Amino acid sequence: MNKISLINTYWLAILMILSSCGSGNKTSAPASVGPLEESPIPTLSTDELLDLVQEKTFRYFWDFAEPVSGWARERSQDLETLTSGGTGFGISCFPVAVNRGWISRDQAIQQLNKIMSFLENASSYHGAFAHWYDNTGKTKNFSAQDNGGDIVETAFLIQGLLINRQYFSGDNEEEKNLRDRITTIWENVEWDWYTQGKKSLTWHWSAYQGFVINQPIGGWNEALIVYVLAAASPTHTIDKETYDNGWARNGAMKNNATYYGHILPLGEPMGGPLFLSQYSFIGIDPRELEDQYANYFDQNRAHSLINYEYCKANPKGYKGYSENCWGLTASDDINGYAAHSPTNDLGVITPTAALSAFPYTPEESTKALEHFYYTLHDKLWGPYGFYDAFSEHFNWTADGYLAIDQGPIVAMIENYRTQLLWSLFMSDQEIKNGLDKLGFTQK
Repeated sequence: MNKISLINTYWLAILMILSSCGSGNKTSAPASVGPLEESPIPTLSTDELLDLVQEKTFRYFWDFAEPVSGWARERSQDLETLTSGGTGFGISCFPVAVNRGWISRDQAIQQLNKIMSFLENASSYHGAFAHWYDNTGKTKNFSAQDNGGDIVETAFLIQGLLINRQYFSGDNEEEKNLRDRITTIWENVEWDWYTQGKKSLTWHWSAYQGFVINQPIGGWNEALIVYVLAAASPTHTIDKETYDNGWARNGAMKNNATYYGHILPLGEPMGGPLFLSQYSFIGIDPRELEDQYANYFDQNRAHSLINYEYCKANPKGYKGYSENCWGLTASDDINGYAAHSPTNDLGVITPTAALSAFPYTPEESTKALEHFYYTLHDKLWGPYGFYDAFSEHFNWTADGYLAIDQGPIVAMIENYRTQLLWSLFMSDQEIKNGLDKLGFTQK
C-alpha cells in the first residue's frame, strides 16, 4: 500500500471514529473509558502558529490529493468527487509550499504534471471545465442542469495555473514544458463564448441543454477574477463594455451604505459571506487597486470589518460569538451547507472566514486564530487544520474539510505575510494588460 493509500485509510478510520462520537465535541472519550488528562497546548509565537496552520491546512491538497489525478477532493467525506475550483485554490499554494520547505520544487513540478495530464484529458466545454469530475476525467453533475462548463470554477483553476506559470520560470526543459502546458489550457478557454454574444458573461453552459441556467455573472460577488481573466485572455478576450455592463451593472453594484461605522463601497447589504472578498484575491492584489467603482482594498477591509463587528455585537445572541470568535461565510452547516452572513446568520462560525481575511484585518484575524487554536483546540483541530465550521450554540462541529475553504486559508495568510501569490499573479503581463483594459489602476 502506497503512502497516499495509507493516509486515505487512516483518514477514513478517523471519520468513522468521529461520526460514532456524535456531532458534539470530537475528542469526547467513549462512556466506558475514564476521563483523560488534558495535555497543555504549547504556546507558540504568532509566526510559529501561522506556520503550523498553513502547513497543516496545505496537507489537504498534498497528502489527501486524489492519487490518480493529483486533484483536490471536493470534501474529505467524499473520496470520489474532484473539484476544479478547489484544485485551483490548492495549486495556488504550491509556490508557498516550496518556499516554506514543505515540499521540494521537483515534487511540486511532478504533481503539477500529473494534474495537467488529468486536465488535458478531462471533459471540457469550449475550453472551460466543469465544477466536478470523477477520477476518469468525466463530468459529475453539480446539479441536473449544471452538468457542463462552469466559467467561475474554471477561473479559479486558471488563477492557480497562472500563479504557477509565473513561479516555475526556470530555463530548464521541465519548467518550460510545464509553462507551455499551462499556456495551452489558458489560451483554450473561450471566455467570449460565455457571453452568448451579449455584453455580460454567463456562469454555466451545458453540452446537452446549452445556457439553460442562464445565470449572468455580475453585481459584486466572488467572480471578479472571471472578468479579469476574460479581459486578459490573448485568444478569447472581452471588452470593457462587457465588464461595465455585465459585472458592474453600469454602476448598480455600488452600495456606499454604512454598517457598524464602516462604509461598504460595493455589494449586498452588510457585505454578504466573506468568501466574496477572498476567492478572486488569491491572485489579484487589492492594495491600492482602483477603478471607477471602488478602491478594492477599502472594499475588502470594510467587508471583513462589518462581518467582525456583526459577530462581536451578536444581535441574535448565539453562544460563543465574540471579538475573538467571528467569521461568517459559505461552509458546512448543521443542516447541510449554507452561505452564512450577517443577513443569513445561522449560529455557525467558519474558521476560513476570519483566517482568509488576514490581509484585511490582521489584528482581528489573529484574535480568531488564537481562540480557534488554544481555546477550541480539542473540538476544532484535526489532521488538516481546523475543521470546516462549528457552532458552540448548537454544540456542533463539522466532521471534515472542504477544499474551497482550505485553499484560501493558506493563500491569504501567505499574501498577508509575504504577498507571494499577489506578486506572482500581478507580474503576469497578460494580467496587467487585462486590468489596464478594464480601467484598473494600482498606485
